[in-house]
Amino acid sequence: MAIVRLDIDRPAPSSEQVLSGQENDVPRFIHDHKRSHTCGELRGTHAGEEVVLFGWVHNRRDHGGCVFVDLRDRRGLTQVVFDPSEAKEAFETAGDLRSEWVIGIRGKVRSRGDQVNPRMATGEIEVIATEIEVFSKSDTPPFQIEDDISTGEDIRLRHRYLDLRRPALQDVLIRRSKMMAATREFLNGQGFLELETPVLTKSTPEGARDYLVPSRVNPGRWFALPQSPQLFKQLFMVSGFDRYFQIVKCFRDEDLRADRQPEFTQIDMELSFVCEEDIYATIEGMMTAILERDGHEAPPTPYRRMPYDEAMRRYGSDKPDLRFGLELNDVSEIVAASGFKVFQETVEKGGMVSAINVKQQTMTRKELDTLPDQVKDHGAKGVAWIKVNPDGWQGPIVKFLGEEVQQKLGEALGAEAGDILLFVADEKRVVLDSLGALRLFLGKKLGLIDEKALSFVWVTDFPLFERDEEEGRWVALHHPFTSPKLESDEQRKIFTGELEGDIGALKARAYDLALNGNEIGGGSIRIHDREVQARVFSLLGLSEEQQRVKFGFLLDAFRYGPPPHGGIAMGLDRIVMLLTGASSIRDTIPFPKTQRALCLMTEAPGEVDAKQLAELKVKNTA
Repeated sequence: MAIVRLDIDRPAPSSEQVLSGQENDVPRFIHDHKRSHTCGELRGTHAGEEVVLFGWVHNRRDHGGCVFVDLRDRRGLTQVVFDPSEAKEAFETAGDLRSEWVIGIRGKVRSRGDQVNPRMATGEIEVIATEIEVFSKSDTPPFQIEDDISTGEDIRLRHRYLDLRRPALQDVLIRRSKMMAATREFLNGQGFLELETPVLTKSTPEGARDYLVPSRVNPGRWFALPQSPQLFKQLFMVSGFDRYFQIVKCFRDEDLRADRQPEFTQIDMELSFVCEEDIYATIEGMMTAILERDGHEAPPTPYRRMPYDEAMRRYGSDKPDLRFGLELNDVSEIVAASGFKVFQETVEKGGMVSAINVKQQTMTRKELDTLPDQVKDHGAKGVAWIKVNPDGWQGPIVKFLGEEVQQKLGEALGAEAGDILLFVADEKRVVLDSLGALRLFLGKKLGLIDEKALSFVWVTDFPLFERDEEEGRWVALHHPFTSPKLESDEQRKIFTGELEGDIGALKARAYDLALNGNEIGGGSIRIHDREVQARVFSLLGLSEEQQRVKFGFLLDAFRYGPPPHGGIAMGLDRIVMLLTGASSIRDTIPFPKTQRALCLMTEAPGEVDAKQLAELKVKNTA
């Protein structure tokens, strides 16, 4: 059926024009010839068939007697031959073709015999064109439409619609689409309902900075774009929808890194009447479906579980990469009386000394002296090193370590000739962060990581609270609706205030899923008991008035029988990045922002005129 566009400044086409293909909006060629195949579909078995192809001119080669065109669509390339002996008019038109012109061709498939092009999936054949139609012409693109180009990212983002023609980016987005389809199919099969939550909602500043939207009809009042659907998905549980999910856009106005965007996509879900194991099983099943749809061999389930404290102690990270060793070892007790002043004073002040044994690796003095550069951003003042040689230990600090200390360190670290021992001394958080970063750097530098491996781990038992030193108060590590994990009378009494104790040591029923050293999801079992929720708010220093202002509608709902429930949010963009091998999260999003939160293509954010601001009762103070 023809598409008829009605414009107020010209009459609608007559039925005769539409049926004859004379209406300008629909080329006659498309009326007469429907696409028979894609540009990546034809094989030797199609030889002799008449076909119709549509696409972009990837390149044109004039070999004197014939014109050769590689025709491209998102499924691949097909070589098209324009031979004057077969179709003179088509040959003459082909002589004018240029890169990125959009054309349609009709022709016959011919085998290339022993001239197969192994670089093309369609390399067994070529199409001898008998008819051509030029749908649109193209200016010379600012960069080549092919992979492995050196064009800067700014130029490619400014012309993102061209960048998206490149096969590598198209492959990532096609795979992303299939992963989303696999997610929906799996969760629908598990009895989940796909339900939507508001995009314009209330600001609840308990995390990253909100994006705010002024209300024209309610002057002086503001909406916020959701950082996540957290409160609404809990309301779904109160409403009796016991299995909810949504593939949803979320927004955070925060400083960006390579793996963050101001708007990102979550696979969000919430379930009623569940414990942690139910969440784990659901996500592991969903990840298996995603992996298999994307062509990966899914690792066995259940995935490994690791408490937060163990992950930090052994790997210096709450999202440990388990594809290689180089574990951290606390040697504070051994070196406390070593005679090395830096180690001694650090331990005396309540800090720690931890070490990594780099097994059987060769590093030059110059390479060792650059290691402090890898930890300075994490607060460490340096990295001490020792080479374990067959004839004894070598390094700047060896002279301060007696034979007994060396023996104990060697036993604790499993030191053998050919090993390199690396030490960091400082307060606990600095040591763990620094050695965790150094471990990742060395794993990559020394080629210790199996890049093809998929290593999942659930990190559990996170702290319930963490100290915000700037504000001088406790804050929720996850969010204030996370259930505490109170497994002993002592923990329960510390939580309720019956017993003096460190509330920073209390644990949460929270969990993160990490893949190859990247957090891809996080969630918790939520609080459904009103008294427990009130106590958490009290420990966070939130007055009743503050609770009402920030979370009043949720607290009201919880007066009417909330079920036990829990959930998780999975980072779709990051999952796609890891499974496709994309270099950054920007390559997994069709139209991303830069690290300054700018869209170079649309020039957003942009200025608005004074009339718009006046309608919103907003003053421009920039």
